[in-house]
Amino acid sequence: MVIHVDKDRCVGAGMCALTAPGVFTQDDDGLSEVLPGRQDGGGDPLVREAVRACPVQAISVEEG
Repeated sequence: MVIHVDKDRCVGAGMCALTAPGVFTQDDDGLSEVLPGRQDGGGDPLVREAVRACPVQAISVEEG
């Protein structure tokens, strides 16, 4: 799995960081980003819930 955050779509709601804090964080502008080294989700079972929780669908998961 590879996680992508579309910064153009992100509104900084922070739902992903609240749902899966071991995978997502927010940058200095409040936009979501994947923590370094966690682009594969790090085995966190809450990644897919974080994707669903995003109010603007800015997060995508590519299976691979």
